[in-house]
Amino acid sequence: MTIEAITFLPPLSLPALTPLDATTPAPSAEFANWFNHQLSQVNDQLTTADQGIRQLAAGEASNLHQVMINLEEAKLSLQLVMQVRNHALDAYRELLQMQI
Repeated sequence: MTIEAITFLPPLSLPALTPLDATTPAPSAEFANWFNHQLSQVNDQLTTADQGIRQLAAGEASNLHQVMINLEEAKLSLQLVMQVRNHALDAYRELLQMQI
């Protein structure tokens, strides 16, 4: 029995690495920008919901359903941002526990 090398496969070549230049934002900056944008949107939603509740308490609200919808949207958006934050913190903690 003879053992022969596999010769029909071409040699592996590594893809060319492109250096990061100043025009390419770092991935962490993209995430930070996205997270800041989400936080500002959630803050706007919470402010709108708070204003609706104040108007409702003062008897000035014309549409109870819209106030409740705004309140629920703000609640769900806040929960989403909190879950993203929690998962990011969990990933960070796992990285800290890795042994190099």
